[in-house]
Amino acid sequence: MARASLKERIKQGLFLLDGAMGTQLIARGIEVGKCNDYLNIESADIVLDVHRSYLQAGSDAVLTNTFGANKYALARHGLAEEAARINEAGGQIARRAAGDERYVLGDIGPSGDFLQPLGNLKPEELRATFAEQAKALLAGGADGFIIETMTALDEVTIAVEAVKSVGSGLPVFASMAFDRAGDDFKTMMGVDVEAAVSKTVSLGVDVVGFNCGTLSLDEYVELAEEFVSAARAVSDDVVVYAEPNAGKPELVDGKAVYKVSPGDFADAAAKIRATGVTIIGGCCGTGPEHIAAVSKRLPVGNG
Repeated sequence: MARASLKERIKQGLFLLDGAMGTQLIARGIEVGKCNDYLNIESADIVLDVHRSYLQAGSDAVLTNTFGANKYALARHGLAEEAARINEAGGQIARRAAGDERYVLGDIGPSGDFLQPLGNLKPEELRATFAEQAKALLAGGADGFIIETMTALDEVTIAVEAVKSVGSGLPVFASMAFDRAGDDFKTMMGVDVEAAVSKTVSLGVDVVGFNCGTLSLDEYVELAEEFVSAARAVSDDVVVYAEPNAGKPELVDGKAVYKVSPGDFADAAAKIRATGVTIIGGCCGTGPEHIAAVSKRLPVGNG
């Protein structure tokens, strides 16, 4: 039986994403501060092993190792000219791991700078940069795209427009990173949940959601409730996804350490699922053991 397209599959109940990439690379001996994206070129087997560990844990899809593979982020490592090569390789590695049964999401993160007039980025140049990344991910075998950890509406708008300009017609996920702001949740640039949802939905994305941030597990559940409520106010057809961190990090010997257990993470994921979120994964601090716990706890497909 042929696999359903990603557009079809994400409407068929629970869909499980993977967890963090960076900490898994460090656990495999990659030095902190290294350009993780370039590992797609020089250490493909390590990246492949991370993908496979998540798929074995129960992930329905893996995200390509390309979060910082736009030319602006790569320029900090002297690799701006390698963007297309790195992204296509990232797509190929994830495709090799996922095979024909699972799915690959081409991962696009923020540029790390601000658009004019706050920063130096010109809209047309940033759009071309994200389009270059999306085109290479498509060539590498991506089934869809995930634009994540955004904090500003102007940048997420340009990223979505760029991905759609590639003309693939593949599904697009878009998420922003939220922190607690008094009794509300806002991104670093002051965007609240309602504004984030209404804007991204208006751009024609297939899935809206949140990832990363500095929240506790209980706050992620609360954020999920707000997200689903905001999405339903716009359209009954909007699919919502969540990629929470493994809770708030603790500072241990000068390093951020996530201490949330796989069981506690799965408990939170079950509560997030109960709010109406149908696509769940993990961000910072989560590993295959967290995803495995969620996979065992929650029914897949139409559950």
